[in-house]
Amino acid sequence: MMNPRASAPRLEAAQTHTVGADSHAEAWKRSCRRLRAELGEDVFNSWFGRLELDAVRDGVALLSVPTRFLKSWIQSHYTDKILATLTVEDPAVTAILVDVRTSSRQMAARNGLPESRAPQSGGSTSAPSASSTSDRPAHSYDETPRMAELTRPLRAPPAADADGLSSSPLDRRLTFSSFLVGKSNQLAHAAAQRIASAPPSEAPIYNPLYLHSAVGLGKTHLLQAIGHTASEAGKRVIYLTAEKFMYRFVCALKAQTALAFKEKLRGIDVLLIDDVQFLQGKSIQQEFCHTLNALIDAGRQIVVAADRPPSDLESLEERVRSRLAGGLCVEMGGLDEQLRLKILDMRIAAAKVSQPGFDVPAPVAAYVARVIETNGRDLDGAVSRLLARVTLTGAALTVEMAEDAIRDLVRTREPKRVKIEDIQKLVATHYNVSRADILSSRRTATVVRPRQIAMYLSKILTLRSLPEIGRRFGGRDHTTVLHAVRKIEGLAGQDGSLSEEIELLKRMLVE
Repeated sequence: MMNPRASAPRLEAAQTHTVGADSHAEAWKRSCRRLRAELGEDVFNSWFGRLELDAVRDGVALLSVPTRFLKSWIQSHYTDKILATLTVEDPAVTAILVDVRTSSRQMAARNGLPESRAPQSGGSTSAPSASSTSDRPAHSYDETPRMAELTRPLRAPPAADADGLSSSPLDRRLTFSSFLVGKSNQLAHAAAQRIASAPPSEAPIYNPLYLHSAVGLGKTHLLQAIGHTASEAGKRVIYLTAEKFMYRFVCALKAQTALAFKEKLRGIDVLLIDDVQFLQGKSIQQEFCHTLNALIDAGRQIVVAADRPPSDLESLEERVRSRLAGGLCVEMGGLDEQLRLKILDMRIAAAKVSQPGFDVPAPVAAYVARVIETNGRDLDGAVSRLLARVTLTGAALTVEMAEDAIRDLVRTREPKRVKIEDIQKLVATHYNVSRADILSSRRTATVVRPRQIAMYLSKILTLRSLPEIGRRFGGRDHTTVLHAVRKIEGLAGQDGSLSEEIELLKRMLVE
């Protein structure tokens, strides 16, 4: 006799293998419908049509896509929106983790989980992708260009500690000898070298060392350079991105080996964590904080990199931010023109190895170094474009040709990043209340209106999700934030003076 559930959607069949999975699957369906309605059919089908829910474990929703491109795009543009929407429908979810489909299925098989996965609300399924799931490629500004590395492997074998906990691979190119030093990164470079070369018997001086900067300014390069040097000195080194840390911890929970995972991680000499701003989930953050405390108490070195200072990591718990800020925090600033020219010269020299006829006159190199002010990745792109012009047209490079070739790389400076704390302080000063009043539970009219305005400005001037904003306003629920945003939007549309006040506050915050 045919099973009456045989014709049910594959979503239900897959999720019956885990306790409470049906409710998670239904919540995911509702979340997809909300996203489709909010973003529109075209956007939803383009970016979410192949996004699937695999499972929910310890508050972490494991999502998967078939390609690395989709994974990267969703992480860059839609993570907060997905989390905010899913949290509304499924309060048990506190974080999301997006991975490439092949890796997820292999990991599920290794841990005895079903390979079936929950399809999107549309019910479509996708074939597994053969895309690589290795850690993020090294794209720091100071890496040697790919064109000069075609004849030798780029990745060193994974390091491992005595207990067998594997590190993510280190890129052989990212060493101290290939790192170009300038005024903007001199302090970070010196601190990294001091840590990497310290004898095992010496107690750490800067612990943790926290490096932060915008993208493409060399954070990953320094972390991996520390890893190379420390490993050569016989130290046990683990290098992980925050995403890999989360993924391995969740897999350990699935396999019921979390205790062994913790013990192995705490038995190393140097822990290197990259992109810590992506660390999510209450339990994962708690374990990360416990690991930091255990390693620091044991005299082991920790180095962390992020795209902002610890105080701006609003998605992290206060105790994690406090622990990260308790060591040496060093900002790696933008590249000055002299350093950009040095980077260009290195890129051009590397390109000549594979293309001996490639020549960049000094005026052209000086022009490129002057107009590209963002980061080293754009400088790398500039060399690639100049090389294409020379090899494809056969013409000698001129400043005019260079100007046309790199036009898309010449960008205006990024707007000022607005912090929620700055919004709260400015609004409190403007309306003659204290920041503590805004964060308090007081419901008087003199406090409620400034609080709602501050919430509204936080929503439109930052990339923080509604739950994150609520947490930064005294632990309020995301629905309170949503109500405040809609309230101020409605009042500003009716009250011209209030609208002018809000515009004034916005200008003061972004200028």
